[in-house]
Amino acid sequence: MTLLHEDRLFPADPDTRSIAKRLYESIAGLPIISPHGHTQAGWFAHNEPFPDPAKLFVQPDHYIYRMLYSQGISLDELEIGVPELKNPRKVWRLFAQNYYLFRGTPTRIWLDYAFQELFDLKDRLSAENADSYYDAILEKLRTPQFLPRALYDRFHLEVLATTDSPLDSLADHLAIQQSNWKARILPTFRPDSVVDPEFMGFRKNIEILSELTGEDTASWSGYLRALEKRREHFKLLGCTATDHGHPTVRTADLSEHEAEKLYGAVFAGVATPDQQELFRAQMLTEMAGMSARDGFVMQIHPGSARNHNKLVYERYGRDTGADIPTATEYVHALRPLLNKYGNSPGFKMILFTLDESTYSRELAPLAGHYPCLVLGPPWWFHDSPEGMLRFREYTTETAGFYNTAGFNDDTRAFLSIPARHDVARRMDAGYLARLVVEHRLEEDDACEIARDLTYNLAKKAYKL
Repeated sequence: MTLLHEDRLFPADPDTRSIAKRLYESIAGLPIISPHGHTQAGWFAHNEPFPDPAKLFVQPDHYIYRMLYSQGISLDELEIGVPELKNPRKVWRLFAQNYYLFRGTPTRIWLDYAFQELFDLKDRLSAENADSYYDAILEKLRTPQFLPRALYDRFHLEVLATTDSPLDSLADHLAIQQSNWKARILPTFRPDSVVDPEFMGFRKNIEILSELTGEDTASWSGYLRALEKRREHFKLLGCTATDHGHPTVRTADLSEHEAEKLYGAVFAGVATPDQQELFRAQMLTEMAGMSARDGFVMQIHPGSARNHNKLVYERYGRDTGADIPTATEYVHALRPLLNKYGNSPGFKMILFTLDESTYSRELAPLAGHYPCLVLGPPWWFHDSPEGMLRFREYTTETAGFYNTAGFNDDTRAFLSIPARHDVARRMDAGYLARLVVEHRLEEDDACEIARDLTYNLAKKAYKL
């Protein structure tokens, strides 16, 4: 028995499937470009063993524990938010008992891939084999082949980007670069904590920003200079991109006087909700201007009502599985930014969405016109086989393949990276095979496109 069929995710039609298999075989061995994710640089700086299966699989992966929580399993039972698990085997058993909940989800595909391909486990995880699974995984985690750096090499990673606060010293990134290990692990500048007035501890974060840079962040000009200095620090350590997780993609182009006055209200903590949203809008445009000057690719990940569950947020903190997609408007919201920087040769921006209704109506037409715009891959709730297929069907006819950014895995779960990229490669091979069968593409064209979607477009979009 195996957990994974060799033809998984390929089209059911035999002729189309045979072409898909050939296309997939041509790209299956390509290196992984992982230009956006949430793994920890410290794993690779210190290169210490992962402690146990629960810490490795369950605790960092909100895809797993949000499903379990939805079925009434408390996050306390799963020890979410606990630095050191008190009873990891108990957590694992609880996960295994409820593994059936993941039937039909991409999470199940990613997990089965890791279990089979990395740990050589061929029987489906269940309550009955939970302990034997745990022991088999733990045994391998204690070997040199399963240290973080060894897994990086095993996964055939060429580039791995993390996501980092402007307040991060990036000491782990520096340690990696100063070691003899020649991997490319790069930081990404994520300024939400110092540009979003609603971010917990915002005022304190601004004060820390001042301490780090020696700039007076009580003034608008000093605040902007401080952000520019942190970007310079990130660039020295290999950063090529920024990332912005705003609730909307609204942008603004205020006069210097208007912006200074607005910042005064934000800094003083007296800004109204409308002023807070306007400030975020202005900061997207300010960040675009900085990107036009320093060359960082600007990623915008809008449209999530984050920390929707107040009780979970207050007890367990940010990003614990209670984030819900919202409707997002792009055409009018981006216009101030695009009017100012949309035609600048040095500016590049990658747009993401959690609102699939915008694919063909807004995003594909925008990317199909503005030279600065590229469409990011299906993200978060849509990082799934059907989500990938919908993305291709709704965007390709207007934006083509070459106004997209390839694939990124956007994961906190390190072991899911090869599985996620494998899913994307199989789905793209199947989509391209259908175009070949319908005589809309020749197979040699499809083969070239498959390679670009897998490897070349991500390198180009992220300037890697």
